Amino acid sequence: MNGSMVYGALSRLGKVAAVLWVSTTSAWAEQTTIVAFGDSLTQGYGLIEQEGFVPQMRGWLAAQGADVKVINAGVSGDTTAGGLARAAWTFTDDIDGMILCLGGNDVLRGLDPAVSRANLTGILEEARQRDIKVLLVGMQAPNNYGAEYKQTFDSMYPALAKDFDTLFAESFLGGLGEDDPAKLQGLMQADGIHPNKAGVAKIVAALGPDVLALISAASE
Repeated sequence: MNGSMVYGALSRLGKVAAVLWVSTTSAWAEQTTIVAFGDSLTQGYGLIEQEGFVPQMRGWLAAQGADVKVINAGVSGDTTAGGLARAAWTFTDDIDGMILCLGGNDVLRGLDPAVSRANLTGILEEARQRDIKVLLVGMQAPNNYGAEYKQTFDSMYPALAKDFDTLFAESFLGGLGEDDPAKLQGLMQADGIHPNKAGVAKIVAALGPDVLALISAASE
């Protein structure tokens, strides 16, 4: 992960320590509850339930010895505005941490990045008021709307992570790790937007250490 873009995140060594901490304390610590708050990427669009992001992440975390409950709060088609509208009633008292992954549908609709940023700010404010630890997952805009739009949109995620002192993962789809469209195609569904089962597995493996760091922070 690009260290210059990670604000408030643990170092690679810290993430390894988080794995050990979660593994050795899960036997007696109260179970941590994490909410995966996002859109169709989080919800598992186009996949049977057990192939989606949240079930696969649950399995990955269990394999690391983490005693954690992961709630799927992904809503297909949701924008940052939709996320803000449901944040207050989603963030119940039992929520300790949140994986925040919203903004992809804002880009698809060509919404003003300033509006998206304001909505994400509102969600993060709600989480801070409730003392919910956050892993903010960045999104990247395509070049369709021009370089200025892309720069403004892409840069708001690390900036918000810095402003709110959250954990930060640069990209949800970054775990796919393929620049060759032909190779990437094998990890995506027919729509070319949503990952298939194999693609989700790669995403989970890439984000897993960051989620372990979130669990560690939320358990303090």
